[in-house]
Amino acid sequence: MLKRIWYEKRTHSLSLLLIPVGWLYCLITNFRRWAYSSGLFHSNKLSVPVIIVGNISVGGTGKTPLVIWIIDFLKRQGWKPGVISRGYGGKAGKLPQEVGIDSDPALVGDEPVVIARHTSCPVYVSPDRFAAGKALLANNECDIIVCDDGLQHYSLHRDFEICVIDGKRRHGNGRCLPSGPLREAQSRLRSVDAIVCNGAKADGEFSMVFEPVEIKQVKGSSSKSFEDFMDEKVHAVAGTGNPDRFFEALRDQGLNIVEHPFDDHYKYKRSDFDFGDKNPVIMTEKDAVKCTGYAQDNHWYLSIVAKLPEIFEHRLVNLLKQNLELVRDKPYG
Repeated sequence: MLKRIWYEKRTHSLSLLLIPVGWLYCLITNFRRWAYSSGLFHSNKLSVPVIIVGNISVGGTGKTPLVIWIIDFLKRQGWKPGVISRGYGGKAGKLPQEVGIDSDPALVGDEPVVIARHTSCPVYVSPDRFAAGKALLANNECDIIVCDDGLQHYSLHRDFEICVIDGKRRHGNGRCLPSGPLREAQSRLRSVDAIVCNGAKADGEFSMVFEPVEIKQVKGSSSKSFEDFMDEKVHAVAGTGNPDRFFEALRDQGLNIVEHPFDDHYKYKRSDFDFGDKNPVIMTEKDAVKCTGYAQDNHWYLSIVAKLPEIFEHRLVNLLKQNLELVRDKPYG
């Protein structure tokens, strides 16, 4: 219910009642950030530069596709990147944990598995990102680390920060948790190095769009085009922070869908896909990695890639040149 009222145009009474709690939340987050920046609390610094990709709001904003895009960009610039993540939802007993293309999302989280499959670079997870980074560097020859999420994880020193926002929902009612969707006040955006907007951007932001590539079989190697699904009803499944974005993407391609939204990082069961017919099921890739064990031939996922403007590439190159003094000898485009 809270997520719904955060983005309503009218002001909800429950949101108003929770405003004092939101003020307290903002006060605590502001103090934590000040404590780390002033040296009162200690930030741990890894031996290679760290790029943080995060957000100031809860829910899906599109961080994972951007991380994959940044990894590809860094490789093209001659870097050897690795990725660290919290591994949200993972239940691995031993941490930090290395993530491979065949890792169990129940142990390491769904998003790290997607990143590992797309980037073929080292990925490690742990709630302690510094520990994850140390383990990654101890076992791999990497010269830069991208941290998936972690904008508020101030115990890890970062060289620069990229914040992702949802172009449609923006910041909701603009209040901090639990009165609104914000983890930190909007003023936090003034201190990040770049703001990437998933959708229509505002001044000072870089626009990111997701381009559908194809529809792939969850368990198998087959792929299809959108035209192959035009003449039948399709079950659309999304367990993300913003399922509506996925449903809109399928409708924009002309598909006749039945929506099946689930909570973000939802742990699926076989029975969740008992829709009473044999119509195709199309889900997000984040959902697909959790369903391969019992996927049927009619289970598919949408493959997408992030597209960013050339000016954002220039911004990244400039940030690398200006902020990463440890690696002045790196080739830049």
